[in-house]
Amino acid sequence: MLVVTSCKVKTKIKEDMEKKFPNVSFQWKESIQEAEPVLKEADVLITYGEDLLAEHLEPADNLKWIMVISAGLDEMPFEKIDEKGIQVTNARGIHAIPMSEYAISMILQESRKAKDLHELEKAHSWDKRVKMEEITGKTMLVVGTGAIGQEVARLAKAFRMKTIGVSHSGRSKDHFDECAKNDRLHDYLKEADFVVAVLPHTNDTDEFFGKEEFSAMKKDAIFLNMGRGKTVDQGTMIQALKDQQLGHAVLDVVEEEPLDSASPLWDLENCTITPHLSGISRLYQERAFEIFEENLKDFEADKPLSVNVIDPKRGY
Repeated sequence: MLVVTSCKVKTKIKEDMEKKFPNVSFQWKESIQEAEPVLKEADVLITYGEDLLAEHLEPADNLKWIMVISAGLDEMPFEKIDEKGIQVTNARGIHAIPMSEYAISMILQESRKAKDLHELEKAHSWDKRVKMEEITGKTMLVVGTGAIGQEVARLAKAFRMKTIGVSHSGRSKDHFDECAKNDRLHDYLKEADFVVAVLPHTNDTDEFFGKEEFSAMKKDAIFLNMGRGKTVDQGTMIQALKDQQLGHAVLDVVEEEPLDSASPLWDLENCTITPHLSGISRLYQERAFEIFEENLKDFEADKPLSVNVIDPKRGY
């Protein structure tokens, strides 16, 4: 069995994998260009997904499984993958800890006016008129109740928040006081102090947040998007921020990345921009390869893959 990577992998992980799976041949390539010459012999490809094109898969007649060591699948050539009958798994869930910490930290940053305090410190100004807010006892609406959304809700409970989850299925999930389907979104937007979006980008979620949604939010609500930028109608959000229709937007993702330096989002006082880093952690690859390892055991034993299996027709 041949496993090929198209991304740089930590030396310790490579050594561990070779030790644990002595009957598997690993070729550790650091780009799709390096991997391309051996893809036609590969049984398994490990990739971040963003560099993989349909043309790379055309000659890969032996390829049976692609492990995407990220959660995002926006750039994957699913039509070709489905045509060739290749299985896909991803690293869904490994971002739960860093992204939930990001969400709480950003909500605290805005509520406790950290940016204002930093500016006062730089100006050597002892000014106690900064208007701070508490987050304890507030209401948080999480749109997308997967592993990340559940961990955000769990941390919110430390601040005795009411937690509401909205998702496609509406199924009850841990750490939420209430869960509902997407069609109940507007009912809950009216009462949410914090709206946290962790949606993937699909046909169903394209511009999920638009004029009606921003109009329904509280005037002092904090909207935080760390899912996908295209789930938000960015032009409408910019106008809503200019019109003070919501208190603050925290954006780790935007419609087109990197965000254009001329975008008005940079200069809006009620907007915080971070460069798509909410999921970054030094433990990222270790967690991704734990998932890969579980599936590789099944694959080696000719059993169905069991963790984070993706439906190529749906893209998630």
